[in-house]
Amino acid sequence: MSPLVSAVGLAALLADRPPVVLDVRWALTTGPDREAFTAAHIPGALFVDLDADLSDPPGEGGRHPLPDPSRFVAAMQRVGVGVDRTVVAYDDASGVPAARLWWLLRHYGHRDVRLLDGGWSAWAACGAPVETGAGRYVTPGDFDGRPGAMPVLAPGQAAEVARNGVLLDVRTPERFRGEREPIDPVAGHIPGARNVPTAEIVNVDGTFKDRSSLRETFAGLGEGEVGVYCGSGVTAAHTVLGLELVGVEAALYAGSWSGWITDPTRPVATGD
Repeated sequence: MSPLVSAVGLAALLADRPPVVLDVRWALTTGPDREAFTAAHIPGALFVDLDADLSDPPGEGGRHPLPDPSRFVAAMQRVGVGVDRTVVAYDDASGVPAARLWWLLRHYGHRDVRLLDGGWSAWAACGAPVETGAGRYVTPGDFDGRPGAMPVLAPGQAAEVARNGVLLDVRTPERFRGEREPIDPVAGHIPGARNVPTAEIVNVDGTFKDRSSLRETFAGLGEGEVGVYCGSGVTAAHTVLGLELVGVEAALYAGSWSGWITDPTRPVATGD
């Protein structure tokens, strides 16, 4: 089953057997965008706060550590996620914030979670109906997953993958090279990592590129384990999804660059 669903495909699902639709609109500079959700959202959708529901507070694990399991499960139950019910996540940022929710639910063993390809823009562009307000009441779901279904890298494991496999850094080239770092206090990248910016795997409309183009982007990965990191582990989940589209299982370094640099003894590389 594809991890993606089109706007037309989601409209068909809503008319037949409605999935749980979760709005994860969020921006790095301004945080969760509940106001945009209240102004207009997909009918029946509920809002999920990336900072409060999908992350722990910043610390040694970086700016967006993986959430405490009990808190994450409770958040998913609150928005109606069930063990056997399809979940569709969306945002308005090329699928990046929604991919965090996609990855987490998969990590917790949910077997049918998808990302709306093109997000809110694709839904609006197809002329589908919208809803306003804070969201409808839903019966709490019976989701009871446990983490462990998706591969995760600790810092030492990320360094090992960089040496003996393929560790992808999906930040912008200038951040990878250490020429510009607008967010974290140290610039550069994990030694041995390769730069494949997440912008290279999506079209201008925010949809994922076709599989042929994705294979070309990821060409030359070679043999061995594949790991992915970004600034704080959010964008990297988006690339994990892109790799899955071409049949590559990739491990997420959830702490990513912001977690790596919390230990000053860890090496830092700059340049290409």
